[in-house]
Amino acid sequence: MSMLRTKSIEQSLADADEPEYQLKKTLSAFDLVVFGVGVVIGAGIFTLTGRAAHNVAGPSIVLSFVIAAVCCALAAMCYAEFASSIPISGSAYTFSYASMGELVAWIVGWDLLLEMFLGASVVAQGWSSYLGTFLGQLGITLPAGISHGGKVDLPAVLLVLVLGVLVVLGIKESMRVNIALVGLKLFIVLFVIIAGIGFISSANYDPFIPPASVGDAKNGLTQPLLQAVLGIEPSVFGVGGIFAGAALVFFAYIGFDVVATTAEETRNPRRDLPIGILGSLAICTVLYCAVALVVTGMVSYDELPTDAALARAFEIHGQGWMATIIAAGAVAGLTTVVLTLMIGASRVMFAMSRDHLLPPVLAKVHPTFRTPWVITVIVTGVTALIAGFTPVGVLEEMVNIGTLSAFVLVSVGVIVLRRTRPELPRAFRVPWVPVLPAAAAVVCFYLMLNLPVETWLRFLVWLAIGFAIYFGYSRSHSRVGLAAQGQERKR
Repeated sequence: MSMLRTKSIEQSLADADEPEYQLKKTLSAFDLVVFGVGVVIGAGIFTLTGRAAHNVAGPSIVLSFVIAAVCCALAAMCYAEFASSIPISGSAYTFSYASMGELVAWIVGWDLLLEMFLGASVVAQGWSSYLGTFLGQLGITLPAGISHGGKVDLPAVLLVLVLGVLVVLGIKESMRVNIALVGLKLFIVLFVIIAGIGFISSANYDPFIPPASVGDAKNGLTQPLLQAVLGIEPSVFGVGGIFAGAALVFFAYIGFDVVATTAEETRNPRRDLPIGILGSLAICTVLYCAVALVVTGMVSYDELPTDAALARAFEIHGQGWMATIIAAGAVAGLTTVVLTLMIGASRVMFAMSRDHLLPPVLAKVHPTFRTPWVITVIVTGVTALIAGFTPVGVLEEMVNIGTLSAFVLVSVGVIVLRRTRPELPRAFRVPWVPVLPAAAAVVCFYLMLNLPVETWLRFLVWLAIGFAIYFGYSRSHSRVGLAAQGQERKR
């Protein structure tokens, strides 16, 4: 059986219509935009802005956000073309199966699970941290052993369990909660922008691009792979700092790809999915740039806190009540990120199980709620264990490398599918193929090379485990492979 066998788009669409695997179509373009904003705006805007401005870019971090958005938009357009052409659950996994074959699809699906499982766990712990800060400002202190940083992060576990129940109840029900929380989160973000304008000092923008300097060189396993190979010393501030900042804040945009996992639950996927993917990315870009401009104007970049920068910037100006409101908004905001990542993980596993690359019993759909409840229970359990009992801070960059690797393969897949299926109806088409998708692949791979050596080693171990599962189980149980064998026997 060939490891490069593809699953035809027609077969994928037919599988999605089978009663035992059929999901309820309830989502609109508005739902998808809210879904995308809900997962993208989270830990990045509440924490990453201050760290990136303080360490590498200064006030010019605004330009870093613009550059990162352009790079992310390249990959987003590739996702939009695939999602409008192949409106099937599984996102990049399904796209790769149709364009580059089963083995590549397995690798992409395996990487997406890495992104979403660890991403949801990491953000759940971040949620627990903000909850502790918020409760502390109200005079409530949780026991150290069962709060963030303790032996068991009980708040993070409880959050994941509650959201797991919500995901089982239904995608529309999850979206209602998501819409409410995203609305609150957007209010908080706009509150930061509007309230913060009054505390801006133009002196904090001078210099807008701080003079370039050599950063702290890293050694050993913590050194970026590209730097380790070429012996390049990292540069901070100056023009180089703007691009270094872009490489850092790029990860604040990760999440728009999760929109594509809801394809089978969208009423008009060929029209609504591109709107959801590109619309959510555009909204988040504007908000990121505005927040970065306000925060660096409120506090000089060299004095800007690197942890919980938004809330602490207001504390510096003696506005503790505003900091409390922002902390509460962060709790709501991070809730939506965990929710959407859990939905994304369950839909990717659902697609892989329906193709029998994972045991098909996992893809069982609840007869009432029409959701993949068995998979959701697994996703909830694994995420809760990681969030509650694992010091996942060291694993955050694993989320990045898993996501970027999927971005690279999706970008290449657009070029491949344009050659192999030029007649395929495409509601959205990436312009300037193959130049633009090739540029997206190169940019994403460049960012992968800037991740630490230790992250690459962990990623290789994760891939090795994935290959062992594929060759030990998936390859011989593949629905596509068994169907091909049956056709050969008939001949």
